[in-house]
Amino acid sequence: MTEKSVLNYLPGIALSFIIALAARLLEGLVPSGMIGASVIALFLGILINHFYTPSRKLEIGIGFTSKKILKFAIILLGASLNINMVLQVGKLSLSVMVFTLFTCFGVGYFTGKALGLNWKMSNLISAGTGICGGSAIAAIAPVIDADDTDIAFGMSATFIFDMFMIILFPIMGRALGLSDIAYGLWTGTAVNDTSSVVAAGYAFSEAAGDFATMVKLTRTLSIIPTVIIFAIINARIESKNHRSNGETDLNISKIIPWFILGFLILVGVNSLGFISANVSHGFKSVSKFLMVASLAAIGLNTSFKDMKKAGPAPMIHGFVISLLVIVVALAVEVAIGLVQF
Repeated sequence: MTEKSVLNYLPGIALSFIIALAARLLEGLVPSGMIGASVIALFLGILINHFYTPSRKLEIGIGFTSKKILKFAIILLGASLNINMVLQVGKLSLSVMVFTLFTCFGVGYFTGKALGLNWKMSNLISAGTGICGGSAIAAIAPVIDADDTDIAFGMSATFIFDMFMIILFPIMGRALGLSDIAYGLWTGTAVNDTSSVVAAGYAFSEAAGDFATMVKLTRTLSIIPTVIIFAIINARIESKNHRSNGETDLNISKIIPWFILGFLILVGVNSLGFISANVSHGFKSVSKFLMVASLAAIGLNTSFKDMKKAGPAPMIHGFVISLLVIVVALAVEVAIGLVQF
């Protein structure tokens, strides 16, 4: 790549990074956990696109940020995940998570079809609700070649219902007479984004907040099997399309993309203890910022007019799945005897 071609990317990358910095500053002005920088960056990008469509000079760098830099951010995210967390939290949280994930993707599939959503948008909304909000959406989107509009809807649905959960969960937890562990497990498995889990958890008690955060970090690990499953599904769909067009089958690199391999390698290296806590924290901070910049770029590529065309269906999908996850998570806790009425 020549110096001139590299310079072509800089304006769009710089704009995405400036929006990301602005989003981080705005995040610090609102109460902790109320709204994350990723969501702010996405909406800022959409707002700018609405009043000023990026020029060709900007489009090159914006596209690079939304695709390539996003993938690099996912790789770095692997350094902050640790398989050993599953053993620490135990089977208690895993049993609840299994049921909530099946609810998200099982019921979500039929809900999406009933509402007429494409499978990519439907599953991004389900992933954001069932796993970990924006991080899950960002990890799965490149694997299934999701459109920026699909990503924007997935993020929007996740964010909107998180706002209600932060306020309502502590109230409902006290009304139901939940213990710190029961509430922490419920919050950690039913609330979407990590910052929202922290906000809702510590609003109940410090012990509940600690446990909710631990459960949420364990829940984030379900990104690993989920992205692999969706990579295989997408590869089969593309392979079928290629065969119908008289083309050859896809190669193995399409099934497990290179950035997912990098992500898995870092998860493994961190789980074995080869990455110090400070380095892991640093990688996670860089990953989060790059993800914010990528979502700013996705916003810049997203037309508000295109989002309006989809109507209320994506938000209805998000509401249905969010409500079901809240109910299922609590029902499982009742079933295993952690909650008694």
